[in-house]
Amino acid sequence: MKLVVIVLLLGILASLGSGLFFLMKDRDGSRRVLNALTIRIALSVALFLFLFIAWYAGWIEPHGVTSR
Repeated sequence: MKLVVIVLLLGILASLGSGLFFLMKDRDGSRRVLNALTIRIALSVALFLFLFIAWYAGWIEPHGVTSR
């Protein structure tokens, strides 16, 4: 579980960093920034769906959250 979440978070950070790099270096209207940010959004949605499915399947449980 933790490994999947960590890998997805690292992928999100790498995509965000590459998007920033391409934004600073590309001056010719390249689509590399758009592609990097599209990948970041897809990884973020995949992480959210994975966490939701893991919670629904009972693989993970919330803790430390109490309602009064």
